[in-house]
Amino acid sequence: MTLKRLRIRRIAAALLAAPLVLSPVLTTPAQAQFGFGRIVYDPTNYAQNVLQAARALEQINNQISSLQNQAQMLINQARNLASLPYSSLQQLQQSVARTQALLSEAQRIAYDVQQIDRAFETSYGDASMTASDQALIDGAKDRWQNTVAGLQDAMRVQAGVVGNIETNRAQMSALVGASQSATGALQATQAGNQLLALQAQQISDLTAVIAAQGRAQNLEAAQRAAAQEQAREQRRRFLEPGEGYRPGNAEMFPNGG
Repeated sequence: MTLKRLRIRRIAAALLAAPLVLSPVLTTPAQAQFGFGRIVYDPTNYAQNVLQAARALEQINNQISSLQNQAQMLINQARNLASLPYSSLQQLQQSVARTQALLSEAQRIAYDVQQIDRAFETSYGDASMTASDQALIDGAKDRWQNTVAGLQDAMRVQAGVVGNIETNRAQMSALVGASQSATGALQATQAGNQLLALQAQQISDLTAVIAAQGRAQNLEAAQRAAAQEQAREQRRRFLEPGEGYRPGNAEMFPNGG
């Protein structure tokens, strides 16, 4: 091989190798890339991935907060629907029943309109001008017994109501405590309703006392009115002219001697 041919071969080899050396420089993208072995690191792509991950994490946190709020709302609804664990209904009903029993045990002239009407037609009406003196006395005694029975009944009702005071005090204390410790709207409402029921029971006791006391006072007033009417009749009989004095034979010594 001549020296000239050897130079031609070297130039051709150099020309063939030139595109391979220049090709990486011409095809390199604008973004900076760093290679480690076969792994290529792209900073722009990495930043985009981090931003997407942050947004996904934020959405997850928002969903968690929403679920927590919904759970708290369900807990509050459950509390609002929870019933009050304490009930004073039985004790209040027992107190009312005791007062009603005392009223139903009223003696002689009770709380009955028809019975009252009959009594005032017979015992508390105008004094009979044809009745005997003994009948007038018996009528006055009967009215006096009615008055005494009314006073006794009034005192029994008053004693029963006083006995309910301690029960009412205990119930009021328990209901106020239940109201203050209520965990929801329903419990607070139920405690308030039971306090109103306690107040209604106290009003019913007061009504019973007023009714019993009024009955006793009315019987006493009716007795006085009937006594005045009877006194007029007895005075009329006393002042009514009789047959007068009739002389007769009298024997001082019927056996003689």
